[in-house]
Amino acid sequence: MPVIKFTYQNLEELLGTSLDQEELLELLPMIGSDVEDYDEEEVKVEFFPNRPDFLSVEGVARTLRGFLGIETGLPQYHTESSGMTMTVDPRLDKIRPYVACCVVEGIELDEEKLKQLMDFQEDLHWVLGRDRRKVAIGIHNLDVVRPPFHYRAGSPLEDSFIPLECEEELTLQEILEQHKKGRSYAHLLENLEYYPLIVDADDNVLSMPPIINGELTKLTLDTRNLLIDVTGTDLQAVTQTLIILATSFAEAGGRIGTMEMAYPDRTMILPDLTPQEMMVEVEDSERIIGITLNAREVAQALERVRMGAEVVDENTVKVLVPPFRVDILHQVDLVENVAIGYSFPDIKPDLPRVATVAREDPRKEFETLIREIMVGLGLVEVMSLMLTNEEHHYHMMGLTEEERVEVAQPISQDRTMIRQSLLNGLLEFLDHNKHEDLPQKIFEVGEVVYLDGDAETRSQGVRKLAAAVTHSHANFTEIKSLTAAVLTNLGLDMDIKIKEHPSFLRGRCAGVEGRKDGLLVLEGVFGEMNPGVVTSFGLEYPVVALEVEFL
Repeated sequence: MPVIKFTYQNLEELLGTSLDQEELLELLPMIGSDVEDYDEEEVKVEFFPNRPDFLSVEGVARTLRGFLGIETGLPQYHTESSGMTMTVDPRLDKIRPYVACCVVEGIELDEEKLKQLMDFQEDLHWVLGRDRRKVAIGIHNLDVVRPPFHYRAGSPLEDSFIPLECEEELTLQEILEQHKKGRSYAHLLENLEYYPLIVDADDNVLSMPPIINGELTKLTLDTRNLLIDVTGTDLQAVTQTLIILATSFAEAGGRIGTMEMAYPDRTMILPDLTPQEMMVEVEDSERIIGITLNAREVAQALERVRMGAEVVDENTVKVLVPPFRVDILHQVDLVENVAIGYSFPDIKPDLPRVATVAREDPRKEFETLIREIMVGLGLVEVMSLMLTNEEHHYHMMGLTEEERVEVAQPISQDRTMIRQSLLNGLLEFLDHNKHEDLPQKIFEVGEVVYLDGDAETRSQGVRKLAAAVTHSHANFTEIKSLTAAVLTNLGLDMDIKIKEHPSFLRGRCAGVEGRKDGLLVLEGVFGEMNPGVVTSFGLEYPVVALEVEFL
């Protein structure tokens, strides 16, 4: 998870008041952080990735002002039109189609703030950007370029500029081959006819998303006015990232200037800081949190975490969610923030009013045993998200789409359905860790969800085990031995059958059943992954895998 570091002095400047170290260390966990380390001058804290607005000290200070009662309710940000435009080349529609920009004026930078800004940018690249695949950020010195700006398709061999940390001009292709950042992220532009470029009115290159910025617009301690660009493959993620950046700069005293994004088929004025309007029920808050509240107390708790709140009636509160709160998707998220604003230490535990004798769930005992066996066999456990998408789950796995549980209002095109298999999550993990040494041996124990018969409103959760191994000599014999070792250690009799599966290589795939005292305990498949599946995930070495379902 992302970790940020800031000094007490910097935080106090943003809060506008002094704060005792002990009080700060007690407050930070209450807003969802884990204090990693601290000394007399600075503190290092870790935040969950669902709160990217906390990846800057400005975002932390904004919420702490609410907790301390310095400033509660919805933050207000004034924006003015910068009068600038960014036109979008239609040739980028199938390459990296979206760009969002704004201007921030009147900032003050010192060495510490410049370092924090770079760290903030890289954390957002990881949390929202999927290591720049989905979102990439460029922050430029506005005063050295001239509007209007253009997001255009560049020729790999004909267009050139001086990238950051270089002294000579390189073509776009040379940047991918010779520059450190170019080599690291070249795979994002692999096999493309054009590469994205952001240029000014004089065709000066500001950046080559998602690879590298130009030396021309490099930030210095004298920089006072910024141009922020965010490019990517998902419009919602791109605009949300811009909002988080712009509002963080505004918290530091910057003035936000909107820009016109001129797409071939539409025009947008960004950033759009309009809050999202939602409703939260008092009875839901009481039921989920377990305390007695009235509508006014619910509203006050939400205002304390920097949301707008207005009592509609005794059971309903209208909530204005600030645009940087990209984690708020459902009314339950609002209830969670009621609990945070109310303060967790003030929620007193009650013993359940039933007589019970506790013991571990037998299913959990069984899964714990499986995990111990897999670790003992030399595999590393991973945990992937239950939400996936049809492209990764079916198409890239060589499977035909089936009836599935879909997300009604997905926040991202990457999370549109609940998984029915663990294998594509393991392959995504291997793809993201191609830079690590081989062999790589991983496993996951997790839940998948199937539709129960023909009733689309009912679903059934099933627990599965999946494992994947990749290296230059991975083969059927290795995964068969692994499967046999797992079942033997579980005390099961193994039965292997001929089986064909679209995700596996024909003739190097088998079905497996595990029985105890004649009863079927688990069943599944193992073998060598189909080379087409392996290459669709960007992997370069053979992959063998197994997936079994617990009955």
